[in-house]
This record gives sequence, C-alpha cells and structure tokens, in this order.
Amino acid sequence: MKIGVVGTGYVGLVVGACLAENGNSVVCVDKDAGKIDLLLKGEIPIYEPGLEEMVPRNVREDRLAFTTDLDAAVKNCDILFIAVGTPQDEDGSADLTHVLDVAREIARAMNGKKIVITKSTVPVGTARKVREAMAPLTTHPFAVVSNPEFLKEGVAVDDFLKPDRVVIGTDDPEVEAVMRELYEPFVRTGKPILVMDHASAEMTKYAANAMLATRISFMNEIANLCDRVGADVHKVRMGIGTDVRIGPSFLFPGVGYGGSCFPKDVKALIRTAADHGCAVKVVEAVDEANERQKGVMLPRIEKYLGGFAGKVIGVWGLAFKPRTDDMREAPALTLIEGFLKGGASVRVYDPKAMEVARGVLGDRVTYATRSYDAARGADALVVVTEWAEFREPDFGKLKEILRQPAIFDGRNIYNPKLLADMGFHYEGIGRR
Repeated sequence: MKIGVVGTGYVGLVVGACLAENGNSVVCVDKDAGKIDLLLKGEIPIYEPGLEEMVPRNVREDRLAFTTDLDAAVKNCDILFIAVGTPQDEDGSADLTHVLDVAREIARAMNGKKIVITKSTVPVGTARKVREAMAPLTTHPFAVVSNPEFLKEGVAVDDFLKPDRVVIGTDDPEVEAVMRELYEPFVRTGKPILVMDHASAEMTKYAANAMLATRISFMNEIANLCDRVGADVHKVRMGIGTDVRIGPSFLFPGVGYGGSCFPKDVKALIRTAADHGCAVKVVEAVDEANERQKGVMLPRIEKYLGGFAGKVIGVWGLAFKPRTDDMREAPALTLIEGFLKGGASVRVYDPKAMEVARGVLGDRVTYATRSYDAARGADALVVVTEWAEFREPDFGKLKEILRQPAIFDGRNIYNPKLLADMGFHYEGIGRR
C-alpha cells in the first residue's frame, strides 16, 4: 500500500517506520525542515528504542521516505495518517488546530479517493470535525477513520508490531476491509481487530489511559496510607495483584505519572465530560492525586536534611519513565523545582534525557556526566526514574561518595532492609 504519515513525532515516526518494515511504501511528512533533514541523514530526532535500526534500513530499501511536501505525498498516497500533536489547551481540552489544518491541506491536494486516518489522540467528535473541515475543499470522495494508538514510549516499536488490539472506527465496509488488510500482518497471533463507530473508537483511547492512570494514582494513595499506618505497600501490591479480578499491572507506586499521554488525556477526558454536562469524579480525583504525588517526597527530604538551604541533592532520572528522553510532565521537574526553591544545589543525571533537561532547566542545575558524579558530595540521593542502570548500583561506593548516606527512592526499586543494614537512611513510597 502507498501510505502517507503526517507528523514525525513519537507516534508518526513509529507508525511510518513499522508500516514500511512490513513492506508498505511510506512517506512521512513534517513541516519542520530541520527534523526532515535529520531523518534524511539517518539521524533520529527522538529517542525510541528500535527506530535507530529500523528507519535507516527501510530508507535504504526505498520503502520509507521523508519530505516537507504534503501536496506531493497526498497525491501519491491512497491512505493518509494524521499523527500531529494535540497539545493541551488552556481549558484542559485537546487543541485540534494542527489536526484540522492538516485535514484541510489534504483536502486541497487530493487528486482522487483517499482514506484519511486520525492517529493523533483526539476527543470524541473529531472524525466528524475532520469530515466537515475537508468536505467544502474537495470534490473527490474520501473516508475518515478513527484509529487510536496505544503505544507506550520506550517500547512503542514492539507495541505497534505486536499490538494487544487494533481499534478501527468506521461505518464503511469497504474502508473496513482496507484497514483489516493493512493491520492483519500485525495480529497473526490472534489479537483482535475491533471495528466500531467513530465515537466509541475515540472514547476508547481516553478511557484506556484514564483507567491506567487511575490504577497508578490509586496505588500511590494506598502507598501514602501505608506510610502512615506502618504497612508495606510491596506486600499489599502482591496481595491484591494476585487477585485475578485485579491483576498486577500498573500497581507500582511512586512519585506520579508524567509524559505526553496520561496527564493530557486525563485532563481532556475531564473537559469532554464537562462539555457534555457529565461529571467524572473518579477521573478528576486521579488528576488531583497525581499532581499531589509528584511532590510527596519533598517534605520528607526537607525534614531529613533540616531544610534545603545550602544542601546538595543528587537526582537520578529525569525522563518521566525509562527508555525515553521525554520530560513532559515529568515528576523530576516538580522535585527539582522544590529543591531549588528551598535553596539547594542540584546535580542531575539521566542516561538519555540530559539534552532535553538542558532545554528545560537551563543552567540552574549541574549536569553530571556519570551517575556517580551526581551523587558525589551530595547530602541525599533521590531516585526518580527507574532506569535499569540504577537498579543495582555499588552501594558501598555510594556510601563513600555521599556526604550523608541517604537515599530517597521514588520508585521503590531498592531493598529497604539491605540499605538499612548497610547504614543508609532509606525512604521509599509506602515501604517499611
């Protein structure tokens, strides 16, 4: 199939590369000429495992191309994915400006029948708005399909190649057949292709992220309660996660969720409900709980240190999760801002997010070139992102280089008893 993908961010680049990997002819379009130049040179502008090998390979095989020429891409392709950003508006809703602008540009450039697929995360009603935006601008027939993505940053390539399910919103049997043909190679192990109406497909994305965010925030609040009553949240998690009605996924407490999806999608769902006169109190509480959770360790660290003024704090992990350099809504930012506001000096280290951090934090923190350099001479080490290289450090070395042997574990990756026996002051989230 001849496929165009508009937008080369996390979603668009993964979609384009994976469809090309499966033998399709794909052209990825972006108005950012600098980003396209990087991709044409084989350089990946984002960090996502798997893309560094997949993109150049498919470019060499002439299955994947990059351009800023949307008109040419539209004319040469039968299927067009819209995968541009839907940033959060001031009222919490998803801003559809980029999506609708692209839809109009596609309509103006059309030279025949096209299938236009919204891959961006969009609220209920977007398919109708895309259709209404395009209809006055073209005499050619077109179909609009809602096809939400369920990609997790850090494993997005695997998620696309081996999806749990594929959701397709369409009421056109011919379009459904084309979409099934496109996705059948990715679901040969029996995973379902779910075809439904547009509104249900669009709602599915928001409902899925809100449910996962709910599990995280619920477990975070249970962990906070465990701290108060003397329970161990690790044991509680095992106790409830083995219930088949609950399961173990997304029950790991910590300092809150971040990234480009959960925070924005939860707020967008709240706004959608408000626009339709419907209360979603559970989802509202999830959002509020997560904002509180990002700063839950600040008073504990401040109490141990006797205040932040004049103290040095080492931070391991800046990205909102491992295997990405994405710092959008990252809990590390809330903590670092709290340390700086209190007068502390902050040294940071992350395996992949250092350049992104420089753009966000500027020269207000010190950037360590190695993990142990961030801890050297610090009054406390705070672990915020559970990168693999942080899981089994040399604790003996850490004890030697820290000014005070104190570790605040925002992801509960260490054994409290082991560290206590070694003479560390250790605090996790809900751990005894």
